[in-house]
Amino acid sequence: CKTSERKGRGGKAEARSRGAAKEKTLECGQIVWGLAFSAWPATGAGETEPACAMALPCLILATGLNDGQIKVWEVQTGHLLFSLLGHQDVVRDLSFAPNGSLILVSASRDKTLRVWDLSRDGRQVQVLSGHVQWVYCCSISPDCSMLCSAAGEKSALLWSMRSYTLIRRLEGHQSSVVSCDFSPDSALLVTASYDACVIMWDPYTGEQLRTLRHVPLHSALDYSGEVHTSSLRSVCFSPEGLYLATVADDRLLRIWALELRTPVAFAPMTNGLCCMYFPHGGFIATGTRDGHVQFWTAPRVLSSLKHLCRKALRTFLTTYQVLALPIPRKLKEFLTYRTF
Repeated sequence: CKTSERKGRGGKAEARSRGAAKEKTLECGQIVWGLAFSAWPATGAGETEPACAMALPCLILATGLNDGQIKVWEVQTGHLLFSLLGHQDVVRDLSFAPNGSLILVSASRDKTLRVWDLSRDGRQVQVLSGHVQWVYCCSISPDCSMLCSAAGEKSALLWSMRSYTLIRRLEGHQSSVVSCDFSPDSALLVTASYDACVIMWDPYTGEQLRTLRHVPLHSALDYSGEVHTSSLRSVCFSPEGLYLATVADDRLLRIWALELRTPVAFAPMTNGLCCMYFPHGGFIATGTRDGHVQFWTAPRVLSSLKHLCRKALRTFLTTYQVLALPIPRKLKEFLTYRTF
């Protein structure tokens, strides 16, 4: 693997004003199927980690490749830090633990998930087996207690990130589950399926809280008799946890308010495969089959004090802990998202 760099065209003055910005290409040598960023912490005194020069924190990028390898790069320098070997087929998705522990989970077409610890020289910690089809989506909860994985099956699997054991199967879809995401407070989990439905779950109890159905917009689009025009491809939560974005084969990006059953905004797009909110909200990026990334302005709202309090509490309280609190039933229902 090699790194190629090219300075911007704006000349020395512009380069200085922009911090000498450069275009950078990481040559992986294989088709890249999955990407995940994480921060590498500053190196302590006496440590000789190769990741970051001058003991400063830096950004790393994990790439999932067609031959089953995972290559981890330091973004600033383009240095290859790790080549992680173990998967026997395409690495379809990657997810870093949000707590900065440098734990990386990979999902592969070899029907397994693997857990890697980059702080221990990229050691493989665990192999998670349980899927019978290709695994192509994985998501770690923001509190780092749970992992959800989706494969070409009607159920999603929920795993413990503490013991690396299966917690439960989430069954309710009528077709393959293709995408999953946790809410920012870890209290909700959403799954999207080819059955054109998004199911919102309580990951602690396995209860289905709500189903969002993708109904065709007859007047807006010509479906030409296609059967699976509303098959879902991707779902993701907004950073404040009040909206969902979905991409479907009916050539629409939809934005859903958490407490409504119908979309609050649409955008026409073709060949959509994936979507992701900008970390601070306000924008959505979508990826397409024809090689484009598009950016969309998303609805923004100031979170209510009620929602902020719920989010703060649910960040460290499970559903069972909330239900055990000596508070009124209505308040428990609100804190566990049962008041939709």
